[in-house]
Amino acid sequence: MHRIGVDVGGTNTDAVLMRGREVIAAHKSPTTADVASGVQAALIALLMQSGLEGGQIDLVVIGTTRFTNAVVERRGLSPTAAIRLCGPATRSLPPMVDWPNDLRAAVGAEVYFAAGGLDYDGRAITPLDEAEIRRIGMDVRRSGVTAIAICGVFSSVSDAMEQRAAALLSDVCPGVDISYSAGIGRIGLLERESATILNSALLALARQTVSAMKAAVAACGLRCPFFISQNDGTLMNADQVQRFPILTIASGPTNSMRGAAFLSEEKDALVVDVGGTTTDVGLLQNGFPRQSAQVVSIGGVRTNFRMPDLLSVGLGGGSVVAVDALTCRIGPMSVGYELTTKARLFGGDVLTATDVAVAAGRADLGAGRMSLGLEPELVTAALGEIDRILGDAVDRCRVSSTALPVVVVGGGSILAPARLAGLSVIRPKHFEVANAIGAAIAQTSGEVDRVVSLGSDSREAALLAAETDARRLAVQAGAVEDTIIVTEREDVPLAYLPGNATRIHVRVVGDLGDIRRA
Repeated sequence: MHRIGVDVGGTNTDAVLMRGREVIAAHKSPTTADVASGVQAALIALLMQSGLEGGQIDLVVIGTTRFTNAVVERRGLSPTAAIRLCGPATRSLPPMVDWPNDLRAAVGAEVYFAAGGLDYDGRAITPLDEAEIRRIGMDVRRSGVTAIAICGVFSSVSDAMEQRAAALLSDVCPGVDISYSAGIGRIGLLERESATILNSALLALARQTVSAMKAAVAACGLRCPFFISQNDGTLMNADQVQRFPILTIASGPTNSMRGAAFLSEEKDALVVDVGGTTTDVGLLQNGFPRQSAQVVSIGGVRTNFRMPDLLSVGLGGGSVVAVDALTCRIGPMSVGYELTTKARLFGGDVLTATDVAVAAGRADLGAGRMSLGLEPELVTAALGEIDRILGDAVDRCRVSSTALPVVVVGGGSILAPARLAGLSVIRPKHFEVANAIGAAIAQTSGEVDRVVSLGSDSREAALLAAETDARRLAVQAGAVEDTIIVTEREDVPLAYLPGNATRIHVRVVGDLGDIRRA
């Protein structure tokens, strides 16, 4: 099987073509403003390197930061109305209450409270008032809002009320994008609601992005299906991305971690992904990034959908080195994608972390160490600061005293020493395009996260039921049933709720089946 993986970053677009486990072509180029033309150029470069025809490619997987950038830059977001199904409850804290003012303005501030919502055990707080939902829909239609986000209290127990509200609003507001929260976030009303609002605001951009990527793939003569990678290291097909673009927000770092696991053949390790401006550090567990159990901030908004547990620090290959009489500071300022013109190594006048690494002999990029003219004391001080930043980040991501290997990937990984925080460092072959490799090897998944009341049912029965549902979701997403394995399985008693309430979380992954039918 021939697979292509593409990772579209803020600075570079990385691409690889793989035959089974072998990388047979790789390409790295600056990201283009429209994204699609850069993807098309990368695909053409891979085909030319490999000598393959478009019809010989079985699968294309693309990871993109476009949706992340839209939220961070407050651009390309649709005006969105938030409807909370809650009855008389939860009204003291309205939707978007803790959002930054500029982001709230970018998506609009249309907020509605409606009858509905559930208690933790699935009983309705109040019945859904269908006439009220229709009235809200008419108001939304008159306001010119183009997207709606529906969030019901404890909708993770049952999404039936949210689905009914969505159906009613579709009738009243044809052409308006609608998201509901049960398939997006986890336990925690405000965070799940915020994730749903962001998802709705991104739906129009998702259609545009998917359409452009489809066109780029087709223009290269590739007749295979294409997927987009999501936050947990697995795949979404084009239809899923157009429904849940928010689930791709952290796909870039996740792809790097999955690529690191593949290249190093380490299932449990710390991964250090060094880019041009920042370094992301995370923990691999069973070959997948450990998921965050905490609230995650996206563009200043607290959310609770599945995200890798990552630590980002302002150190990369383009980080600017500043020296005064007392200290040597590195980052967070960076020359970024201008490294090849501004760094001293390439004839520029800015001292960067890459210059220091070359001067110290950690990397050979075609320039002699002595030609940089750096004083040994400066190189020693700068290396010490680089090692301190990376070592502290690794230490902060360790969850036990177990001596795990550290896998270093990314174009800026030439900065890393042979050991970090007392742990051995692995820099595998093709480390510079690990993110694209992570996209190419991605599997598909199914996940269930719900609150149940353990009355007559046992804990094991509840876990088994959740696993069955997760497997069904994975098969629906294209997984071969025989290849599905459980990667996460946990239950957490909720002592603050009556009735022996327990949160059940199960996640499974599996290999894609007949992708030509995807």
